[in-house]
Amino acid sequence: MSNSTDSSAWIQFAQRIQAIAQTGLTYAVSPYDVERYGELSAIAAAMIAGPEPAEMDRARLLFSAERGYATPKVDVRAAVFQEDRLLLVREREDGCWSLPGGWAEVGQSAAESVEREVREESGYVVRAVKLLACWDRNKHSHPAIPFHAYKLVFRCELVGGASSGSSETSEVAFFAEGQIPALSLTRTLPEQIQFVFGSLRDPAAATVFD
Repeated sequence: MSNSTDSSAWIQFAQRIQAIAQTGLTYAVSPYDVERYGELSAIAAAMIAGPEPAEMDRARLLFSAERGYATPKVDVRAAVFQEDRLLLVREREDGCWSLPGGWAEVGQSAAESVEREVREESGYVVRAVKLLACWDRNKHSHPAIPFHAYKLVFRCELVGGASSGSSETSEVAFFAEGQIPALSLTRTLPEQIQFVFGSLRDPAAATVFD
């Protein structure tokens, strides 16, 4: 087993431990149970953070902000085409490119969330027309993050607007299939780019899921 596979499995164990701790803290009545679930959450934070004290404190704060029954988070992404070129945005965080998108918002449907994310990150106005994929992030080769997440990819039609960066994105551009720049792998993988171009060539293809 490779080191990257070992690391991914380790993070997934930590995600599961944190989910058990969060759900336990939601329903626990006994002070003994509250203490034990709190210890589990601290163990998960240590597994995520590694040996650095500052990172461990950050992980604990991140987990302590989560309340209620633990469920996967939802990441929405948009496949927007213009003359067979795909819309990508450049992330300020790492300087690489991704499908526009982000976490779904409470109070919005997944389609409404992806339309909002495209508008905020790129300046373009789009309409979600088809759910192309629902992927389990843990089952693909993204770098690990603290939480388990599902990735929903929508085909979106370009309605209007104009190219504009944001606080999260520094550039906005359309790319041909053979000219895709370096990707922000925590957000978008090369095989996912290949998939959305395939969906452009076969618009009747069924939605895929893990």
